[in-house]
Amino acid sequence: MIQINKAKLVMQSVQGKIHSPQGANPYRIDREGVGHILPATGGITYNVKIGDSCMEWIGDHVEPGVSIRNEDKMENNALMILSCIGNEARVVTGEAKGAKGYVTGMHGGIDHVLIHFKEEDMEKMAINDTILIKAFGQGLAIEGLDDVKCMNIDPGLFEKLDIKINPEGYLEIPVKTEVPAYMMGSGIGGATAYSGDYDIMTGDKDANREFGINELKFGDLVLLRDCDNTYGRQYLKGAVSIGIVVHSDCIKSGHGPGITVIMSSKKPIIKAIINKEANISNYLQIK
Repeated sequence: MIQINKAKLVMQSVQGKIHSPQGANPYRIDREGVGHILPATGGITYNVKIGDSCMEWIGDHVEPGVSIRNEDKMENNALMILSCIGNEARVVTGEAKGAKGYVTGMHGGIDHVLIHFKEEDMEKMAINDTILIKAFGQGLAIEGLDDVKCMNIDPGLFEKLDIKINPEGYLEIPVKTEVPAYMMGSGIGGATAYSGDYDIMTGDKDANREFGINELKFGDLVLLRDCDNTYGRQYLKGAVSIGIVVHSDCIKSGHGPGITVIMSSKKPIIKAIINKEANISNYLQIK
């Protein structure tokens, strides 16, 4: 059984407000150079949730559930960096005050933290309602495996992922599919993977079918082959990263479902156990 440093991690409050969708330029340009007017990031997305398909929505970078941020840049940096998938979130203002949910991802660029709430609670929410998160998880480490860097995941959720160490010393983790490095796009070269996400490119329909991208759902765990996310995002042969699908497919070139990384190693010591049920909705028992 693996051991983590859960007892030494610090739990701290961060918070943000439900952020309205934005529309400075009404058109989003697709891979063929055609402009579309579509729903995209932000707001309260009532009919898109964790466990749903992240493909084929008539939208762009759609975020499931509730999207929050701060207008103060430094406060939003803290919200993005310290929030972890699986953290408890609580509404502290508005008609839904007291409602609780779970962080499901961090979306870079727009810099939103994404949160799942029950449908009846979302019906009471409004733009600018404030949500507090019990940020807990950054600094998580697996005892005896210094080559594996963990990030962006609540230790309570981590313990539910059925991660094992096999007799050869490899980490085995359930994932929906494996994705090759050449399919990773927007976000490559980012300074850190401890905030935000980066995208699986979906412009090649044959590759989407080959690697099961068309079957991905919000909240799915995936293995990223030859992807190093330990100190920024780069290609490195033999490196392995594990991530979670946080936003939808996109119409833009170089974009697609967003992946927030939860662990990475420069060495090939993380092995995939293919499991079609490897989705955080199952581990957190949220529907």
